[in-house]
Amino acid sequence: MAYLFETDEHASLRAQIRRFAEREVAPHAHAWDEAKGFPRELYKKAAEVGLLGVGYPEALGGSGGDISHGLVAFEELVLAGKSVGVKVGLGTHGIALPPILDHGSDEQKRRWVPPVLAGDKIAALAITEPGAGSDVAAITTRAVRDGDFYVVDGAKTFISSGCRADVVTVAVRTGGPGHGGISLLVIERGTPGFAVSRQLEKMGWWASDTAELSFAGCRVPVANRLGQEGQGFAAIVQNFVSERLFLAGQCVAVAELAYREAVAYARERQGFGKPLSGFQATRHKLADMAARIAAARALTGEVAIRYLRGERTPSLAAMAKNTATDMCSFVCDQAVQIHGGAGYLRGTVVERLFRDARLYPIGGGTREIMNEIIAKTEGY
Repeated sequence: MAYLFETDEHASLRAQIRRFAEREVAPHAHAWDEAKGFPRELYKKAAEVGLLGVGYPEALGGSGGDISHGLVAFEELVLAGKSVGVKVGLGTHGIALPPILDHGSDEQKRRWVPPVLAGDKIAALAITEPGAGSDVAAITTRAVRDGDFYVVDGAKTFISSGCRADVVTVAVRTGGPGHGGISLLVIERGTPGFAVSRQLEKMGWWASDTAELSFAGCRVPVANRLGQEGQGFAAIVQNFVSERLFLAGQCVAVAELAYREAVAYARERQGFGKPLSGFQATRHKLADMAARIAAARALTGEVAIRYLRGERTPSLAAMAKNTATDMCSFVCDQAVQIHGGAGYLRGTVVERLFRDARLYPIGGGTREIMNEIIAKTEGY
């Protein structure tokens, strides 16, 4: 099932990414998950087929298109590549580059965007801290002005692609407490005082690296600031809308893959003289899975269409994220159940998806925070 906004152009893009994923990702999906990472050269290969540049202006090395093309391209990467971790690792520029595009100068855009879209550099976004997650206004990583530099001290955690990122968009406190004291700095690998403290071990998304970062007397040029001082929180909130839309899209893709795996297994697995799909209980499980996927896809597609119309509403993005994450958790659980014992074994796709799905109600703003955003918008 495709999104209603899809055209022949989207179909061609799907076919292009499907060929790439089947060739370059699927044969290695399990091995890369077990190895807790994938080769860096995959970024270059993804750039060569236009994957990294989908939705970015051609003038900066992108492939053109918009957010709808990004949803379709990365869904196909999950469906054909069968690795959520690889998708996450290849896609972190999708949350790191938008603040540069939206708030950076022309010089900053030319400096940081093309190398990432070409697969030569890796970009990450660093907001979460050991003491501040969904509550972005509580971050404590401080950047103190010293002439033409900021001296940055603090730590970030749960940073996707943080271990090997070359360009990191970092939320820092340049002013007083609360929203108004936050700014965004781009900090590059090799800057003295910037270090990867450790790689974090996770329940899922194993093929993507997740890091804890530290800043100790890290001197960052003022020229690396995006926009004016104190405007960082507004930029982060703006970025959250597209991030949550993409997270909803990821959930649809993950659930669709789990559903396909469950249907295939139910048709081939025999029990009591007939395939599992011959039992009403199995068919009804699959029917519930299909219906919930369709509902989440419909809402995610609506948010995408409204986004393209300029209606970038945080509450609707929050609704889509919660709807899709709940659906994804349900579908992946049912897929494991249909597989029975095989679904509990490492190496089975649905076992991996079950673990991968658990992050979505947490990452990009927790389910509870999404409900708070919805509640405020609804006026209660």
